[in-house]
Amino acid sequence: MNSKLIDWGTFIGALILLFGVTVPLILFPEGGKEIVNQANEFVSGNFGVMYMIMGLLIFAFLIFVAFSKNGQVKLGDEGEEPEFNTFSWAAMLFAAGIGSSILYWAVIEWAYYYEGPPFGVEGGSQEAIEWSTAYGIFHWGPIAWAIYTLPALPIAYFYYVRKKPVLKVSEAVRPVLGRRVDGPLGTLIDVLFMFGLMGGAGTTLALGTPMIAEGVSDLTGLEVTLTLQAFIMIICTTIFAISAYSGLRRGIKVLSDINLWLSIFLLAFIFFVGPTRFISETTFNSLGIIMDNFFKMATWMEPFANLGDYEETLFPESWTVFYWAWWLVYAPFVGLFVARISRGRTIRQMVLGTMIYGTLGCVLFFGIMGNFGLYMQVTGQFDVIGFLDSNGAPATIIEIINQLPLAKFIVLIFTVLAIIFLATTFDSSSYILAAVVQKKVEGEPLRWNRLFWAFALCIMPMTLMFLGGLETLQTASIVGGFPLIFIMFLLAWSFMKASNTDIRASDNYESPTIHIERWKRKEKRKKKRSALEVLEDRKDED
Repeated sequence: MNSKLIDWGTFIGALILLFGVTVPLILFPEGGKEIVNQANEFVSGNFGVMYMIMGLLIFAFLIFVAFSKNGQVKLGDEGEEPEFNTFSWAAMLFAAGIGSSILYWAVIEWAYYYEGPPFGVEGGSQEAIEWSTAYGIFHWGPIAWAIYTLPALPIAYFYYVRKKPVLKVSEAVRPVLGRRVDGPLGTLIDVLFMFGLMGGAGTTLALGTPMIAEGVSDLTGLEVTLTLQAFIMIICTTIFAISAYSGLRRGIKVLSDINLWLSIFLLAFIFFVGPTRFISETTFNSLGIIMDNFFKMATWMEPFANLGDYEETLFPESWTVFYWAWWLVYAPFVGLFVARISRGRTIRQMVLGTMIYGTLGCVLFFGIMGNFGLYMQVTGQFDVIGFLDSNGAPATIIEIINQLPLAKFIVLIFTVLAIIFLATTFDSSSYILAAVVQKKVEGEPLRWNRLFWAFALCIMPMTLMFLGGLETLQTASIVGGFPLIFIMFLLAWSFMKASNTDIRASDNYESPTIHIERWKRKEKRKKKRSALEVLEDRKDED
């Protein structure tokens, strides 16, 4: 166990912050929940517009970068082929960035918009139905993946172009903050990122575990209990611990490939045996609604609520602001992971690939699975809304899947896919957490380090699940992630500063990588000349 590689300040700091939040929630669950909820209302109510502005600015910035000279930078050496083929690369970034939450919300999110639509629209109306098909895709679309992609820019640039073997958010802002990142400020940046990720992981567990338990219950007849949910969590932990221990190629890549093939099978089955025409037309119509109202949806904050007949719905704070905050909490992790798997690609390929493949995957999930559930509702074949109000979301999701032909088989596929999705998200998370607490990462993070964070990611959420405080940890992580808005700005600034410096210094404006390699060769020649000069001087003296 090579403990010299561990950055113990970040390692211990992250654990102290996590314990500092979770222990009070364990000892004083009601009081802690009240404080966290008040803090969340304060942040989302007063600073929600900052999240909305952040989302639009990041989206515009990444489009600019992709088509600028900065986007032509090769992540690696000139002529180097991508480390992973496009299929595996897309599978890994999608599985890491989305997790089992996509199975949860893709099936059921439309129902919440159907009952409580935006823009003062009447619930259950024709207009509410149209907005319900579009808003889920919007929330999981280009802005979400843009927020995910931004941290990958400076991290990948320093790791593969400037050859710094450090996978840390703090290292990525060094061009702006300088040596200050080597002190407490750098540690604080990394610790805040780790806390946000662990809380975000709690969100994924909070959504995924009950849904998987409902699937197991439907297949076996077992009652859904905390014990069953804990058992499922242990199974998932074992899977992603083995995967994390096996490493990137033998573990995470293999699971992600299986994940993608199962997803393709499930979506294709629902599309072809379900209401194919309705799914096609509704999805296409939803994309039109989004393109027609993109900026309206991205900027709506209910400023005229409670004036006249229009009452405040809190829709922006409850959904759009919440989602942008959720993506923000996960962004440094997904950015680190995307950066790690993007060797051999250009900045443009990484940016556009992540945004396009990520958005396309979400469009397919929401378009096919969500619109199948909507079809059941509008045709009267299954009262999704009534069942949801009586039995909750996890049971409703499984019951929607049960409306398909070969229902038990498809529920089995759905449940297995949810388990693997959960596992791929967590093994990617443990891999990155292990990388962040190491001073250097040459190849893979230490195995014991990966295993430690694999189990650390599970133990805290499991404890809080039994105490009913998992949702509070999720909210706390989103509140704690508020400073990440400013860190995202620093990440963008750092990337532009570093890449522009290299581009200006390069004789070949097509690739600053060439300039850096040439600079390294010059440095080697200088050292060789210096050594030869010393030898010549010694000969002259003799």
